Amino acid sequence: MREALTQCDRVVVKVGTSSLIHESGRVNLQTIDRLAYALTAMNNAGREVVLVTSGAIGVGLAAQHLTERPQAIAEQQALAAIGQSSLMRLYGERFSDYGAAIAQLLLTHDVFDFPESRQHVLDTITQLLAQHVIPIINENDSVATDELDHKTTFGDNDQLSALVATSIDADLLIVLSDIAGLYDQNPRRHPDAALIPVVAGPAALGQVHASGAGSRFGTGGMVTKLNAARTMMAAGKQMVLCSGADPKILLQVLAGQPVGTWFEAKEGQS
Repeated sequence: MREALTQCDRVVVKVGTSSLIHESGRVNLQTIDRLAYALTAMNNAGREVVLVTSGAIGVGLAAQHLTERPQAIAEQQALAAIGQSSLMRLYGERFSDYGAAIAQLLLTHDVFDFPESRQHVLDTITQLLAQHVIPIINENDSVATDELDHKTTFGDNDQLSALVATSIDADLLIVLSDIAGLYDQNPRRHPDAALIPVVAGPAALGQVHASGAGSRFGTGGMVTKLNAARTMMAAGKQMVLCSGADPKILLQVLAGQPVGTWFEAKEGQS
């Protein structure tokens, strides 16, 4: 049992676009509903919860009945604006069903680069948490075009979630993904790939990177997830990478059950 995870009081959860959008391009309403349920359950149990969400452009594509992402940055920005509005409407409906209050924050890198704006954001998040409101954070894709231009500033928000988690002194970051955790080889290419249940501290994570695990999974976003884990570990914090197919897995993580890959803060903690 992962006892240390049961003691986490302030938790950041990151959900990726692949968890929110079906392969058909339509919005995965079941995932959003179960995510709202799990986060509300965590909040009701006394934990402070922050959600970092991707998916604005994906939801925008669905709202506009488009099947392909446009190439023009301005068109992507417009879709992000449309999708963000629709995404928050969906979150608002589902969280309201479970009696939870939410708030939206759209961030860009410069917010964290400048001490004054950074402090304003942190003060806002702190006050929301004190009022038992769940902040929902996304990158402001209509303003920040780096990620749209495939420079992946925040790596589909993996780095944003780690930055938020370390900035607010969260105990744990849980990354919900389209993969069940870190494997010893690419499970999409190797059916015998084995899940790595624990990465015990920064030294072990360094070995994972050196072995090439990050580059093998680069196209699937594993490199940015390992970078997020590295950011958390550098701050003495923990991260769990697990499947976002059913967000109720969050409750299993916080119960200390062995799901996904646990990136421990220190060697030998388990």
